Amino acid sequence: MRKRLFPALLAGLLLIIAAAALALTSPASAAPAAPAATIQDAAQALRDDPVYVDPGARDQLSVADEKALENKITDADKPVFVAVLPDTPAFPEEGLLQTLRSDTGITGVYAIRLGDGFDAGADPQVMPTRAVENLTASVENPATAGNADAQLTAFVDRAVEQARGSAPASWSAGGAADGPGAPVSGLITLGALVAAGGAGAYAISRRNKRRKEEEERAALDKLRVVVDEDITAYGETLERLDFHPAEPGADDTMRADYERALDSYESAKSKMDRAGHPSDVRGVTQSLEDGRYSLAVLEARRTGAEIPARRPPCFFDPRHGPSVADVLWTPSGGTSREVPVCGADEVRLSQGEDPMSRTVDVGDGNRRPYWEAGPAYGPWAGGYFGGGLLPGLLVGTMLGSMLATPAYASEYGGGDFGGGEGGDWGGGDFSGSDFDSSGFGGGGFGDGGGFGGGGFDGGGF
Repeated sequence: MRKRLFPALLAGLLLIIAAAALALTSPASAAPAAPAATIQDAAQALRDDPVYVDPGARDQLSVADEKALENKITDADKPVFVAVLPDTPAFPEEGLLQTLRSDTGITGVYAIRLGDGFDAGADPQVMPTRAVENLTASVENPATAGNADAQLTAFVDRAVEQARGSAPASWSAGGAADGPGAPVSGLITLGALVAAGGAGAYAISRRNKRRKEEEERAALDKLRVVVDEDITAYGETLERLDFHPAEPGADDTMRADYERALDSYESAKSKMDRAGHPSDVRGVTQSLEDGRYSLAVLEARRTGAEIPARRPPCFFDPRHGPSVADVLWTPSGGTSREVPVCGADEVRLSQGEDPMSRTVDVGDGNRRPYWEAGPAYGPWAGGYFGGGLLPGLLVGTMLGSMLATPAYASEYGGGDFGGGEGGDWGGGDFSGSDFDSSGFGGGGFGDGGGFGGGGFDGGGF
């Protein structure tokens, strides 16, 4: 009975597939004319391919030029999305960028050519707001404004160099097939495509995960050298301390200060041993700073001095301990600002001497002050100077320029690389509507090739 049943079922299944294919290709069942495209259609298309050209804007970008842009983006493996849309009521300028990003649901850099206008935005963890502003401005010129292909090519060439993250896995499956025979071939090969697409998406996901892990390890290894130096220095300070809990004159408050100082040392070592991400270093340096303040309080109690107020550590080198004053300091090529300093550095600066600055290895065999060594040292400094203090201290420096952007928190201080406010997402990840919309404020689409709607507004584009 079972031997006769299987051929019958197989034959029935083949008849159903054949009937469906015939129905899809039969003129009698041809679908009515498709309705005008919407921003949701553009978003759906961008989940499959990096470039979408609305049928009503095909005169702006040819099929060959569209394919060339797609190849640039996919070859670079970057989450860059481009939409070419007609300037019609179906695509209102107000909120267009944010709507496209929300409906596509993938973190990345988004560019829209709307008629002759242009605008762009990005998730801050993929490209900082200022970087997108500058990039957008660079393609807003007469040489490219009147030519969609030239403008979009110029934008994509720079965007794939600067964007963080990887292309979304959904692109690996490709878009829908073209031509009248596509529905039939699609039905016949559906199983194979699903299997291949799943395998491709899995491979890309694994590759992206490995790359992020390698980036994290490299950043953490760089930080580990600096933190180990700090932990060692603090341990040596404890060894030189001439306090004993049972010494004459020691009371419970002094012993409590001493215990907190010891606990901070053990906590810093333990946290560093467990550190798996660059952002974990912030907790280590916070423990060290807590310990140094406890030692300052202990010293004040022992000498009968006034208990020091809780102040940030010395800006020039946190190993100097809590600061005692704020002094005016001007970094090389920067503007003056007040920074907290220890007593020794206060004296040096008052005498016209250079402070004893903490230097770190910048990778070329040279050492530079930490504020000129790049954003990787952000978590280390953030533990010492919490509460939003650090960006103001470092404005105009290399590290400060990164701390002032949302991308700093997401890449170096938000848990995972690519995480941060608005969801723990990296470039090319699917986040849906859970994203930081500050990167999609939009400066507006100018007429006749003009851009920015009269200039940038707030943190938009």
